[in-house]
Amino acid sequence: METRAPFVVVGAFVLAAIIAMFGFVYWLHNAGGIGPRTTYHVQFDGAVPGLLVGAAVLFNGIRVGEVTELALAPDHPRRVNATIAVASETPVVVVDVMRGGPGLGNILPAQGDYFQVTRSAGHGDYRPIVLAPASVQEAIDMTALAFELAEQYRHIVIIAADGQIGQMMEPAELPPMRLVKTERPAWALTSATGRSKNVIASVYFQAETEEAFNRTIQARLQVIREREPRWVEYATDDADLLVIGFGTAGRIARSAVERARTQGLRVGLLRPQTLMPFPETRIAQLADTVQGCLVVEMNAGQMLDDVRLAVAGRVPVGFYGRMGGAIPTPDEILRAIEETCPAVSHPQGVFE
Repeated sequence: METRAPFVVVGAFVLAAIIAMFGFVYWLHNAGGIGPRTTYHVQFDGAVPGLLVGAAVLFNGIRVGEVTELALAPDHPRRVNATIAVASETPVVVVDVMRGGPGLGNILPAQGDYFQVTRSAGHGDYRPIVLAPASVQEAIDMTALAFELAEQYRHIVIIAADGQIGQMMEPAELPPMRLVKTERPAWALTSATGRSKNVIASVYFQAETEEAFNRTIQARLQVIREREPRWVEYATDDADLLVIGFGTAGRIARSAVERARTQGLRVGLLRPQTLMPFPETRIAQLADTVQGCLVVEMNAGQMLDDVRLAVAGRVPVGFYGRMGGAIPTPDEILRAIEETCPAVSHPQGVFE
């Protein structure tokens, strides 16, 4: 007896397999895989005709991500908010001019984005490089540096400037003009003529492969921590109290420290220029020579956590901060220094 083949079942199976294959190829092309990715929020002034969810994000002509969300800015209907996702090894420079918050907040200067910029860069074990200028000159210099670091490490670099730096005017010098680079990095897709093919993807279906990629990222972060910390010091050689602040808060703290020294108070200043990597090694060294630290920020105390981790309980750590767009004055910081100095030898009060 002849057995009839279940043609309908076989046909349906083949059709489903074809659809699944095309669906996978479409997903792979548009999503770029399932590897570590970073989300960015970009705001456009005016109309963005032709920009759609799923549109490609290109770097040097290479597709490195896609637009995942589009919406009108709630506080300004003429502006368009776009959310993009980018593979984590794409060199990207982001400028964050921090303002008062939370929520819609205001346009006054603040430093409340510290946790956001130093701790998060999409899912996965990944942290960006974060530069913190304290003047217009530093903002100019760090912009050039940011692009150099991004390309050197194939990494995300964030310039975290507060609103004061973003709105002020002061003398500054532009760096010398340089020729536009014509050479592309070795990993770029520049056609495979005379070399083996380069493959840019973030598809890691096996846990072991994904883990190996993450170990590569961690090794790179360790190199960054060793090579790239930057900071400025003032009068730390004989200091009993170390004041630590970044950006505008650190700049104002310098004035307060100078005035404190005219009163005979042995106070020094350390101003981090990189928030990631944080100058934790230098702070730990100074913690062995001072009797206390005072952290000054324009937030509720975020860098404070990193200072405490660096100090590791060697000396007490105090804090003075303003929030919501309020800027600490030199007089306010000086009062905090005067209140803290008596407590250095007797760690009560400010350090409780």
